[in-house]
Amino acid sequence: MALRAASAEKRCVTSCSEPTMPRDTGRNDRRSRIAYLAARLMAEDGIEDYALAKRKAARQAGMPETRRELPTNEEVDEAFRTYQQIYHHEEHRNRLRVLRETAVRAMRELARFNPHLTGSVLNGNAGKYADVNLQLFTDNEKTVELHLIDRRIPYQSAQSRLYSGEEMRTVPVYTLSDHGTDIELTVLSTLDLRSPLRTSPEGKNIERAKLPAVEQLLAET
Repeated sequence: MALRAASAEKRCVTSCSEPTMPRDTGRNDRRSRIAYLAARLMAEDGIEDYALAKRKAARQAGMPETRRELPTNEEVDEAFRTYQQIYHHEEHRNRLRVLRETAVRAMRELARFNPHLTGSVLNGNAGKYADVNLQLFTDNEKTVELHLIDRRIPYQSAQSRLYSGEEMRTVPVYTLSDHGTDIELTVLSTLDLRSPLRTSPEGKNIERAKLPAVEQLLAET
């Protein structure tokens, strides 16, 4: 009996001890902290650039800005939704409704260019100073500018970089305003409807939605 008890005790020493903590627990905690701070910056300061928000959050937390330490955009999105749910639920919902109404008006105005909504107004993570981001598709990019001129719609022109596969593209962007909300129009070729686009070589594909889907989102907001 004593021998059996000793054997059992020996087995317990090797197999019944408390489980060890995962080695990456500390790093995951740091990532969560940076994700929370980045989400707060996006919600309170209106930052929409994920990379900028994550870098500023890392500096606030006194942590490295290395890619290994920073959270993914998806982790920041999750933290943002949680933050808005806790601190700004009704305010955020009202703001999102107004932004989606603005998007629907613009998409109807620009229907000839097959507009698609992208960005934070689509995914629901629109911050305090969010813009409405639309992709327009045409065989002649100049027709968008001519449309704005013909309608006497004030606008500013710029350029943006997008990636299709490994190819970097420079595309025209027109920014106009609707009751204080900026609407950013990215002009693309109709051929771009067939391939996903990204904002960086390593980034995820840009999600986009046509007018009927946006109208449905608005009805549910």
